[in-house]
Amino acid sequence: MWFPVLSACLRGRAVGKSGFVVVSLCPKHREANVSHFSHSAGRCSQTCQALIYRKHGDPSRVVELEDAPVPQTGAKEVLVKLLASPINPSDVNMIQGTYAILPDLPAVCGNEGVAQVIEVGSQVKSLKAGDWVIPRDAGLGTWRTEAVLAEDDVFSVPNSIPLLSAATLGVNPCTAFRMLSDFEDLRPGDSVIQNAANSGVGQAVIQIAAARGINTINIIRDRPDFTQLSDRLKAIGASHVIREESLRRPEMKELFKTCSKPKLALNGVGGKSATELLRHLQVGGSMVTYGGMSKQPVTVPVSALIFKDVKVCGFWVTQWKRDHSHDERVFRGMLDELCSLIQQGKLTAPACEEVRLRDYKKALDAALQPFTSSKQVLIM
Repeated sequence: MWFPVLSACLRGRAVGKSGFVVVSLCPKHREANVSHFSHSAGRCSQTCQALIYRKHGDPSRVVELEDAPVPQTGAKEVLVKLLASPINPSDVNMIQGTYAILPDLPAVCGNEGVAQVIEVGSQVKSLKAGDWVIPRDAGLGTWRTEAVLAEDDVFSVPNSIPLLSAATLGVNPCTAFRMLSDFEDLRPGDSVIQNAANSGVGQAVIQIAAARGINTINIIRDRPDFTQLSDRLKAIGASHVIREESLRRPEMKELFKTCSKPKLALNGVGGKSATELLRHLQVGGSMVTYGGMSKQPVTVPVSALIFKDVKVCGFWVTQWKRDHSHDERVFRGMLDELCSLIQQGKLTAPACEEVRLRDYKKALDAALQPFTSSKQVLIM
């Protein structure tokens, strides 16, 4: 389970049965807590298929494939056909009821994906039929075949990029892009160290960093297919791939004879793994936490704070998008740069397994398995 560092204004904190903090957002963020069966209830002319949950719990038990209403397209809305949508840890956490933002129930699952515009409202100016679009924010409910969405709820992307790249563009590559851009002034030849290097974020970090001439030191847990996974990460641009156990061994000194000490550490695991990343940061460096797969807290040695002056902070791409919701140039510029990397062959989708919507139970089961190397993507 991943749980991001939450920087939004919160109220009503309560600890759930799982021991995690359950939060509700302040009124200014209330728009996230809506059920996105439609934007125009009461004007339904047809239905679509959608994966819906009516209570929180084990995804394999509470998610059902149902018919859902599709309203008529309003003046400032677009009718879209969903093409593909991945299963991310945040999707699972939302269904379980442990994520930082939760939609009202019943809700359509899914926060990310790519759709094709089928019809546009009379006052829509930025989109036309045939365009590909991705959600601007979480909570739109992308595990369905069709939807009517507000023009302002989506961003267009080139329909010339691969389908899986478009479907997985809005979360992991954006997270990687911002963490590589916003916390340290990284130049060609600098180094970044990260755990969870085989995750979707980790693979995007490797490729974006390689395109910028930045070295990556990539930490993964030992496993039977370690060599194959290491070779695959190196093939997409990883400078070094290291077993997690090696972080505490003398061979790290040998590595830093040929590779600069990292300015930036990216932590998607927490626990001892995060503490070991801090050990190898250069003086004044930053560790950014974006996930906590180990479910263990981050422990920061006093010596790292006093003698190395490291900075420890968190990042949540959903909050970044909301903070920049009125600055379209920044968001558009990031997407354009990422799409350019995709078109140049420098940024590919993570290893994916395509699953038909009707086989969603198989996809959910696979997404919950440990040591998962492939992202499950629902094809509509």
